[in-house]
Amino acid sequence: MPVNAEQCARSDAALGRAFQFLGKRWNAAVLGSLAAGPAGFREVSRSIEGISDSVLSNRLASLAEAGLITRTVDAGPPVTVAYALTERGRALMPALDQISRWAHEHLPR
Repeated sequence: MPVNAEQCARSDAALGRAFQFLGKRWNAAVLGSLAAGPAGFREVSRSIEGISDSVLSNRLASLAEAGLITRTVDAGPPVTVAYALTERGRALMPALDQISRWAHEHLPR
């Protein structure tokens, strides 16, 4: 079935939004760090070399606002906070894996 100009424009716009969001430095790394399961702030921070605490805090808030991760507070004691992928976040992981594989195979380091 041929693709018309309107379908191309919608696809281009959707890809543009996705890459604008995912291309924001550290977003994909934060999502990837949560792929194995829920983690606390320090665990996520240790898993991403070079990210500052303030930037990590910003990215976690942004990803939560976008509905890709959840933030759960356990009143304790001690008080703990855990971050986890939502269903929307988990749905994104196969695409990120494919992009990573493609980049590894086709983009120079």
